Amino acid sequence: MALIENKKVYLDYTILEEIEAGIELLGFEVKSLRAGQGSLKGARVIARGGEAYLVGASIPAWQIMNAPSSYDPERARRLLLNQKEIARIASAEREKGLTIVPISVYNRGRLLKLAIAIARGKKKEDKRHTIRAREEKRRIERTLKKKY
Repeated sequence: MALIENKKVYLDYTILEEIEAGIELLGFEVKSLRAGQGSLKGARVIARGGEAYLVGASIPAWQIMNAPSSYDPERARRLLLNQKEIARIASAEREKGLTIVPISVYNRGRLLKLAIAIARGKKKEDKRHTIRAREEKRRIERTLKKKY
């Protein structure tokens, strides 16, 4: 079960490959994410200097009054990946038309993990096709549910 999700990813992008990454967080950020606070909207992953970072994600402090005054909820957060995965992300970042986007933050035991995807942006007609297919699937499920 995801703690927070980037729901528009599946509409805006075609997912080519998914990668699971650890995420380096402060203690009050972990509590905030476990409470379902935070947003991945507009976030992306970049590779710089042999490391990968989550940029543009907003994770507010759990208790704002107890957070340091210099705390930035939009700060870049380092992702914990092995060298092969970082190299794959860096090569996808250089390739034209590919983007690395976060999908969701979820629990794996007591650890928090970030699902990221190497994706290609969809054109407007592809988005319409996705919406049409989803609505058709719902309509079919409704009719089958009524029959039985």
